[in-house]
Amino acid sequence: MDAECLNYCLTKKENQQFEQDGFFIIKNALPPELVENLISAADRLLPQYRKKNGIAKHGTVNMLDFIGKDELFLELLDWPKTFPKVWGILGWNIQLYHSHMVITPPQSANEELPKKRLGWHQDSGRLNIELQGDPRPRVSLKVAFFLTDTSQPGCGNFSVVPGSHQSNKLKMPQEKTLDPENALTVCVPSGTAVFFDRRLWHSASPNYSNITRKVLFYGYSYRWLRPRDDMTVKHLIDQCNPIRQQLLGASTGGMGYTSPQEIDVPLKPWLREHLGIEAVAP
Repeated sequence: MDAECLNYCLTKKENQQFEQDGFFIIKNALPPELVENLISAADRLLPQYRKKNGIAKHGTVNMLDFIGKDELFLELLDWPKTFPKVWGILGWNIQLYHSHMVITPPQSANEELPKKRLGWHQDSGRLNIELQGDPRPRVSLKVAFFLTDTSQPGCGNFSVVPGSHQSNKLKMPQEKTLDPENALTVCVPSGTAVFFDRRLWHSASPNYSNITRKVLFYGYSYRWLRPRDDMTVKHLIDQCNPIRQQLLGASTGGMGYTSPQEIDVPLKPWLREHLGIEAVAP
């Protein structure tokens, strides 16, 4: 793994913000050239995906399991400016359990939609029903890479309720068209990465701009959690280094998930070598 990672470890301020607000923002996480290449890769996949799933040209796309559809997407899996912050929060026993690409075209100028509340939710589906506790355990987080500019409201922005990860329920206004009073529209430029706790109440929002919003979501979890999507990556495993193989789900067997040895989690000895034993305990 690229030792440049060591220059971007989770800072105390980032960790405090993540614990307090449930998210933080890293601007200039991706260089412009890489952003353009990622957009091109996404654009190559879209026509076939739309045709296969019957999605109109101006319909929103939520493409699950995109990670194995182009080798370029692997670059973000352990990207130096973002991956160290993932292990800084979750530790070394981690995997990529989910990836999804969200494409939100501009709404038609003639399309008049009634005002309504955003689709506020926490991630992880049944986990939020079947796990006890309030708040429930973190278990996973996502890194959202914004490929297009959403630095102004109305661009299909990511919306959050800061601090809402600390409660299983989100208080809503009585008026059903209104969003929570402290809801925040996240306005970020192209190349930005947004980290957020799976428990954070969040939502997409309408795109009234003239730019198609494009975002790549990488979901990281503990290795014992079953993947959220199909994770069709076997064709890429052999060309990956050991740490990428770990992140893509490689293991010596069932016990390699519940009681992993270092062969199952090469990230652990890598961190010990570069950061010391205290960084990987227990």
